[in-house]
Amino acid sequence: MAADPKQTHVATQWKHESRFICCRFDPQGRYVFAGAEDYAIHRFEVDTGTKVTLPEHDCWVRAFAFTPDGETMISAGSDGQLVWWPVAEAQPKPQRTVAAHDGWIRALAVSPDGKILASGGNDNRLKLWNITDGTLIHESPPHDSNVYSTFFHPGGEFVLSGTLLGAVKQWEVGTGKLVREFDAKTLHTYNGGQAVDYGGIRSMALSPDGQYFACGGLHKASNPLGAVNEPLVELFEWESQKKKVSHISDGKKGIIWRVVYHPDAFLMGGCGGSGGGLLFFWKPDQDKPFHTVKLPDTVRDMDLHPDGLRIATAHYDRHIRISSMTPKA
Repeated sequence: MAADPKQTHVATQWKHESRFICCRFDPQGRYVFAGAEDYAIHRFEVDTGTKVTLPEHDCWVRAFAFTPDGETMISAGSDGQLVWWPVAEAQPKPQRTVAAHDGWIRALAVSPDGKILASGGNDNRLKLWNITDGTLIHESPPHDSNVYSTFFHPGGEFVLSGTLLGAVKQWEVGTGKLVREFDAKTLHTYNGGQAVDYGGIRSMALSPDGQYFACGGLHKASNPLGAVNEPLVELFEWESQKKKVSHISDGKKGIIWRVVYHPDAFLMGGCGGSGGGLLFFWKPDQDKPFHTVKLPDTVRDMDLHPDGLRIATAHYDRHIRISSMTPKA
């Protein structure tokens, strides 16, 4: 069955006692892993909704990454810890814990060959780890600000880091050399009255054909502490680094927490904030979304199922919701 964004509807939802922060499907599509404000990880079986809780972190869990075979998951928290887990055990226990960053870890990514884990956090560092034994392979020089997102190029040669101040740095994995930078400073705002830097590269994605590179976040932040801002995705041509288009949202309020390219080449954005919860769908040659879905409550993260039909969203109202891009039964 082909995905049809205009048919998107909430098909399933699971409620918890605590607000959710992040979510990811495992690569085999069996489970949704979700981090909540109770410091725990909650694994939901997609077909049944059965929940298993994995308590280990000492603070909010903010990111997940998986080995390509789907057998190992790594979680990252505001406690600066990386934790390795077996994905499918009845009651998973930590396999390894690494004190990785000084302060929050905000983002994780796994190399296409499954050998290297990239992590970025509030210590302004990008770090590369050996997934097999958890040893540090390389640590970048300090960035200009917190590292908010990480991304491996599908070819495996490069890893990218996105910062609070809107800089995207492309690094050579083998040597640690800085190759080039993308300028996405439109995703950063400094408010002098409130004395805050706000925004940042919240998520990055590359189109299936490798032509377009998307950076998601926010702009028009007139009142950062009041969360008054609008979602924005900046789309670049990968080879030339020229900006292709600014994907906007027709005055909706919120932050693009995650961007994901569908295999059918349209871009998906999960948005949450003062405007509630939204899913946006864009084509690469259009600034405005060709479809928008209003969800029941504020979205804090989003992921696409391996089947290309289902979307998981983590919500402030203590729900994980599974939406389907298919006609209602």
